[in-house]
Amino acid sequence: MIKNLKTYLLLLSAALFLTGFSWGFGSDRCREALDIADTLDTIRDEALMRQAEAKIIAHCPDGAAAHFVNALQLERVSNFDGAIEEYRRVLQQVPSFARASGNLGLLYARKGMNDEASVDLARGLASVSNPLYHKAMAQILAGQKVYPLATYHYNEAGRVLTGDASIFTGLAEIYTASNHPDRALEEYRRALAADPGSAQAHIGIATINLQRGEIDKALEQLKRGETAAPQNRDIHLMQASIYENKGDIKLADYHSLLGGRSKLTPPAQKTAQKPAVVQPAVSGVDKEIENLKAAIKEHPEDTLAYERLGHIYRAAGKEAEAVDAYREAAHRNSTNSDVYLSLGILQEKKSQVDEAVVAYKRAIKANPANSEARLRLGDIRFSRGEFQEAVEQYSEFLKLRPESPDIHLKLARIFAKSKEIGLALSSYNSVLTYSPNDGDANREIAALYTQKGDNEKAIVHYRKALAIHKDDNEARTALIAIFVKNKQYDDITVLLKEAVELNPDDPVNHYKLGLMYDFKKEYENAITAYKKAIELKPDNARALNALGRLYMKTGRLSEAKETLEAARKADPTLEETAVLLNNIRDEFNPEPRKITKGKKSKVKKSKKSSKKTKAKSKKQVKKQ
Repeated sequence: MIKNLKTYLLLLSAALFLTGFSWGFGSDRCREALDIADTLDTIRDEALMRQAEAKIIAHCPDGAAAHFVNALQLERVSNFDGAIEEYRRVLQQVPSFARASGNLGLLYARKGMNDEASVDLARGLASVSNPLYHKAMAQILAGQKVYPLATYHYNEAGRVLTGDASIFTGLAEIYTASNHPDRALEEYRRALAADPGSAQAHIGIATINLQRGEIDKALEQLKRGETAAPQNRDIHLMQASIYENKGDIKLADYHSLLGGRSKLTPPAQKTAQKPAVVQPAVSGVDKEIENLKAAIKEHPEDTLAYERLGHIYRAAGKEAEAVDAYREAAHRNSTNSDVYLSLGILQEKKSQVDEAVVAYKRAIKANPANSEARLRLGDIRFSRGEFQEAVEQYSEFLKLRPESPDIHLKLARIFAKSKEIGLALSSYNSVLTYSPNDGDANREIAALYTQKGDNEKAIVHYRKALAIHKDDNEARTALIAIFVKNKQYDDITVLLKEAVELNPDDPVNHYKLGLMYDFKKEYENAITAYKKAIELKPDNARALNALGRLYMKTGRLSEAKETLEAARKADPTLEETAVLLNNIRDEFNPEPRKITKGKKSKVKKSKKSSKKTKAKSKKQVKKQ
């Protein structure tokens, strides 16, 4: 009986390990809520974001994850002080939650609390290589003139945020301060490749040109800047200064007005470096507005006047008036793509999304190379679930700005969702070309390779995802599933040990490690793991059941009975527990079972026949 029981238990544990068992981590609801919270920054769809946040709060309303969601929601409504308090509550409960530390550091940096910001950003970066954390840290260090470290953090941020021109202008300013103008020029050009409308990059290049005495080059660069960012006052003021030195007072006055000054500042005033007076700037803008209105009154079809009026209004912060002026220019069939782009941006800001779509379309029609208009139109299509249209705009955008891993990632997710696996793989590989350390991209492409049955490539990318983020439970779970299928038990053990080390207070991890040891017949290690799972969660029915089963397997029936009784109390619905307890009772009470009448008669007959046999044998003995 004991031998048969051991065979049964071995088969049962093997079946449990190899089939039908969910290796998903985080059955504890607060732990699961925290895992979801850790992935919120990867969700781009607003509706999905709201669903995830609601799930977190429902799972663990008083836990760290719920406070994290509260902080995010407070940030959205610009309640930064409230968000700071919520992030602090998160860290009181879970000090190791890196994203809470990093986000708190960003808010401290926003408030100018650089010492506090650098501490929390460093904590966040210790576990999460978030480019926003790197960028904020770089800005703080650059301000403190710690240029080598600032350069490192800017470069780390730039690996991912390839479309963020401010990163490259930040690097350029460091190189300028370090007297490396050639390297500064290189970074300014990278900034313009990321964002052709970066006024800071245009001004930076023009400034270096002026320092080298290349006045015409500087002026040409500023003209490009004016085209890209027509509302930027500093560009106009630099042009005014150059035209003044060239003796072209008319153009100097014109750009001075667009820069917010009523007239050029006299040279003597520049030398004295007196503070700028606010009132003349306002009156200068007002005067230019009046001049343009007068010109429009005389020439109502002057499209250019409306365009300039819109730019001046927008630069002055008068957005409603700017919209009206841009609309008038559009009504007169303006051919300036930036007019439509500016109009769309202002309309989108006012939640007039349908109107913005029309404006962006007209911007693209006027200039098919307007990458900003294509990106904004693609984002609107994506948010509305109009994926085919989004793909069209993102694809055109990437032709203009291919080094944009975030847009490649959007395309990859659209293709994956629509089951276009080949296109999805191509887009994911583009992401990894520009941003090889993108954990999400590595995990998601691995899932696609798994679907295709290419487990070798899937394993490579899942391992990469775990190397980037050790706490990536989704990648770990998927990798374990592949190893289970391939019967790579040593690899499974390594992953489960890592899970236990990362989350030592999670009973589920200890339970699963126990199953692995159990399957490999390392019984003492299995008992230790099961006991730890029960210590962390005394009513852990599955761990109690597994421990009781192991006790039976090793012949410790008294301990098995006690443990299985505890398992049945924790979860009366577990069928296996009932079966195991019945087997233990059979071992303790080996009484014969009741038999039917038919069987009794057979027994009687057999007894009579045996008596006759014995009698015959006795007669035979006597005869002998």
